[in-house]
Amino acid sequence: MDIRKESYKVIARGGVGKIEEKKSVFIANTAPVQTEEEALAFIEAMKKKYWDARHNCYAYVLGDSAQVVRFSDDGEPSGTAGKPILEVLLGMEVRNLVVVVTRYFGGTLLGTGGLVRAYTQAAQAGMENSLVRTMKYGVLLRITTDYNGIGKIQYIMGLRGITIEEPEYTDAVSLKVKVPYEEEEALKKEITEATAGKAKIEKLESLYYIA
Repeated sequence: MDIRKESYKVIARGGVGKIEEKKSVFIANTAPVQTEEEALAFIEAMKKKYWDARHNCYAYVLGDSAQVVRFSDDGEPSGTAGKPILEVLLGMEVRNLVVVVTRYFGGTLLGTGGLVRAYTQAAQAGMENSLVRTMKYGVLLRITTDYNGIGKIQYIMGLRGITIEEPEYTDAVSLKVKVPYEEEEALKKEITEATAGKAKIEKLESLYYIA
């Protein structure tokens, strides 16, 4: 029996966001990553790209349950940069990404509250310009049916908004579908009833997939 796992978000494509606060410019760059090595490599790349900036603060979150979280203020007062960036990511329930917020100092001190607000807004701007997708926990099913049953199965999948993958047409029809775990049993019952028990349903694996 599968342990219930919650859905979470990822970014399919990174983005760039920019804000200005009292002549200080904050530039947020986001990127999808799977490992700490990838996150650290992206951070280093941003430090090289913005080598003339005063601060390159960052946060990253790894794992479907946020098993790894790291952040850095990079010389800003403690708790005013890295943690606010991290809070944005955790608040959005987004995983497997890194955000670097670069600051070009404008000559005016922002104070603790001002810094927290600016880094928060910059991280939010970066995320707004990223392509965010939801990862759902579910099962991969293979369904095999005769040609009389395929139309009924296609109709059921259409009603549920489930995409049919890898259809194979031979002497029978075989197809694969990814289904949210909470819908698995109801879907199996519906297909069995619609095809009078002729459809064969095989569970291939449990997995996270982009909904």
